[in-house]
Amino acid sequence: MTRISSLSRPAKILLATFGVLLLLAAVRQITGAEDLTSSGTAGAALRLAVPIGLAGLGGLYSERSGIWNIGLEGTMILGTWFGAYGAWELGPWWGVAFGMLGGALGGVIHAVATVVFNVDHIISGVAIVILSSGLARYLSVIAYDGGSGGGPTQSPRVENTIPNITLPFSSGGEIFGWKSPDLLGSIDRANIFLVSDGAGILGGFTRGVSLLTVIAALLIPFSAWLLWRTRFGLRLRSSGESPSAAESLGVSVARMRFAGVMISGALSGLGGAFLSIVASSIYREGQTAGRGYIGLATMIFGNWRPGGVAAGAGLFGFADALQLRSAASVRALLLAIAVLLGIFAWVMVVRRRAVPAAASFVFGALFLTWFLSTDRVPSQITFCTPYAVTLIVLAFASQRLRPPKEAGLPYRRGEAR
Repeated sequence: MTRISSLSRPAKILLATFGVLLLLAAVRQITGAEDLTSSGTAGAALRLAVPIGLAGLGGLYSERSGIWNIGLEGTMILGTWFGAYGAWELGPWWGVAFGMLGGALGGVIHAVATVVFNVDHIISGVAIVILSSGLARYLSVIAYDGGSGGGPTQSPRVENTIPNITLPFSSGGEIFGWKSPDLLGSIDRANIFLVSDGAGILGGFTRGVSLLTVIAALLIPFSAWLLWRTRFGLRLRSSGESPSAAESLGVSVARMRFAGVMISGALSGLGGAFLSIVASSIYREGQTAGRGYIGLATMIFGNWRPGGVAAGAGLFGFADALQLRSAASVRALLLAIAVLLGIFAWVMVVRRRAVPAAASFVFGALFLTWFLSTDRVPSQITFCTPYAVTLIVLAFASQRLRPPKEAGLPYRRGEAR
């Protein structure tokens, strides 16, 4: 344990990634659930993770500046509506821009309420969600008549979509019309333990990926650089950690918080636009299905860091993809969870923390018993899998979380505390 704790952060990430891949490969081999590491599951997980990750990343900017943003669901709703409308009228990339602007509009309302008028952040966020739902219905009634193909609860279908890309040679992408070899696909079909599992997952990440997905993935390292390596990021984070100290050094706390909440709205709006343009090519009422709240959970799970947000979104996307593709894989996931809880219990024993160790052991035993006593998980539980996995991980990750110190607290210029 001491040797592992002395490793650098990138080394720990690589070690954890290899460990998870090894576990999934072993569980797939034991249970025969081929979808557990298939390229189809990996690709579906990536698509499902993008809107959640963008919402979580948006919440990160807001809360790092000191403003709780419970209204991420609302700004995502605005993103879905404005994204679909812009794509229908002008084209998919205009739809992306409209979706971000719509989300930013919700962010501005939240910022005015919380920064200017010091309204309770939770009350303002809930109000944004309610307002966004009503506004989307109202705008649909105005914008779409009977002959457009849309109506009060949905938009017309978007005909042109954002192009997909496939990497040449590794995943069979085309070069000037010539189809290159699919190296990862060949390795996946060879069914070599661990190697084929890794190839299947990488193939899903590099085959038929929307260009907007690539942009969303690049926003993770960009956000890490912006928030931790630039003057703007330092000022934004200081506004959430100690606004009085930041103000004493010449930082405009109100301006930083406005910027954080607007960026938050734009990113969650981008997640909404992804849902209506890429994921379904149409806006439908209720399309976000609580993804804004799940994005908030991934931000907390990720300890208010971009990499953690990406990991949390990937976890939910993977669990959601499994329940959509294969009930057998969901049963196999019970075994994987039992093993992970057993490892966590052992770590807690080594650290001499009796209560978490006992709790992990008990829950691990329950999941193992469930796996051994059933051949199929009921469909009702299968549907709840992604939500249950998120709650379990949040429960065990909560012990080392550190939110921004002044997040959620009202602040007026010149106030010392």
